[in-house]
Amino acid sequence: MTTTRQTLIGNIAAHAILILGAVTMIAPFLWMISTSLKDLGEVFIFPPRWLPKYWSWGNYLRIWQAKGAAGDVFIASFGQQFLNSFKITILGTVGQIFSCSIAAYAFARLQFRGRNVIFVILLMTMMLPFQLTVIPIFYTMSKLRWIDTHLPLIIPFFCGGAYGTFLIRQFFLTIPSSFGDAAKIDGCNPFKIYYYLYLPLSMPVLATLTVFTFMWRWNDLFGPLVFVHTPAKMTVTLGLTAMQGQFWTDIPLLMTGSLISLLPTLILFIALQRFFIQGVVLAGIKG
Repeated sequence: MTTTRQTLIGNIAAHAILILGAVTMIAPFLWMISTSLKDLGEVFIFPPRWLPKYWSWGNYLRIWQAKGAAGDVFIASFGQQFLNSFKITILGTVGQIFSCSIAAYAFARLQFRGRNVIFVILLMTMMLPFQLTVIPIFYTMSKLRWIDTHLPLIIPFFCGGAYGTFLIRQFFLTIPSSFGDAAKIDGCNPFKIYYYLYLPLSMPVLATLTVFTFMWRWNDLFGPLVFVHTPAKMTVTLGLTAMQGQFWTDIPLLMTGSLISLLPTLILFIALQRFFIQGVVLAGIKG
């Protein structure tokens, strides 16, 4: 009885801590939803109100006509920013999945001289901060005349990445090599083995990398800030930044835009969450 009671108390304490942590984490999100439904006057009421007195659903219509904090600061509509973000994020994610998966297959299953050395050098690039490489990258993009286009935010992701390659390679190593040997006997070349065997078996890790890459690309502010100058080519993150004026900010409108910008990532995570944890766990089983 004593052991059972101690277990029960421990479970209650653990659940209480988890519930407290969950409430703490979700409180800012709930406050953002509440603020997006208020008018500007209610935002500054003290003490603050969780529920608005007058529900301003018009904020969700007004955001699509928003043009910036001062009208002429940011002339692109929120809808145009959304389309730009979708274009950059989806193409970048597709490029990352394809390039990283095919590189991971080469490092995991193909035998060639210097394979392990090249892989170690690739992993070493993860230690370089982005701020250290931004000037050479900007110089390269300038010589290619890609500045103020979306190409610098898309094309590099078709060239692979250390983290994605490492993650998928670790998963590929968990697939028995006998599968590939059997496919070779049936007449498959290395690319067919990669496409018809390894990719279908790798949905968990591919879904995991898809969520990570989509989230990174969608929420990226620094990249568009460096490479994009024309307002009509800017992304949602830059648009939300432009809505913040020096002396005045429409906070309900800003919260509305922030909430809408969260939806694509949230929907993608919910759609792929059954693969997400499995992919993270299985990718680290075999080194």
